[in-house]
Amino acid sequence: MSVTGNDRAAALRALHVPGSPLVLPNVWDAASARIVEAAGFPVVATGSAAVARVLGYADGHETPVEEMLAAIARITRAVGVPVTADIERGYGLEPAELVERLAATGAVGCNLEDSDPGTGSMIDPDEQAGFLAAVRAAATGAGVDLVINARVDTFLHGDGTPGARVADALERGRRYLEAGADCVYPLWVTDAGLIRTLAGEMGGPINVLFRPGTPSLQELAALGVARVSFGPGLHRAVQELTERMVADVAAGRSPYPLREG
Repeated sequence: MSVTGNDRAAALRALHVPGSPLVLPNVWDAASARIVEAAGFPVVATGSAAVARVLGYADGHETPVEEMLAAIARITRAVGVPVTADIERGYGLEPAELVERLAATGAVGCNLEDSDPGTGSMIDPDEQAGFLAAVRAAATGAGVDLVINARVDTFLHGDGTPGARVADALERGRRYLEAGADCVYPLWVTDAGLIRTLAGEMGGPINVLFRPGTPSLQELAALGVARVSFGPGLHRAVQELTERMVADVAAGRSPYPLREG
């Protein structure tokens, strides 16, 4: 029996388990996607910032939607596991077209953020909940099972004390879950206590970005996190390594580490 897109979506959704998180080393092209799959990860996730840079654009809706979707399609064709795509805030597409065109790439999940990609200003939660509900309705109407990861940018762009930001993230996240999101992604939160509160009180699975200062993967599991993303971190590290190697070549040195024997 062949595996359908909806089968892949169901498999992706089932991997969001609080305490046993889905770990996603975000990729940027078909080659990096194959590396992640070969390492045994059950899902491949794209990162918009990394994909944008590979395509020659800045993050923040600067990539033409046709190029971003084509890049996602190349990644899905390269692997046999479910793919979830970071599509910022939808690149200006109406929900029905967004669902149709994303499904055409083969991706079965997506990230959708609640800040303006160009200015960083927070979107009104009513507007964002309405947008997510429209995406869910469009997917249901088209017979497409889509795993929606609703990004909450309160810790990145919001104001106020840590407690106020937690309260805002909880309010937003709960509304997004009610609107049809499957997971809530409070971006940029690193404090273990705040993560524990979010995981315990959200009412649905949460995604944490792994970056310097974040608790370890084992600690995030113990805090009740259901999904861990690496965002553009791996791509940045690869670029930094490339810069060092190119600098060695420019200086007349071998870019390759010496090996004994």
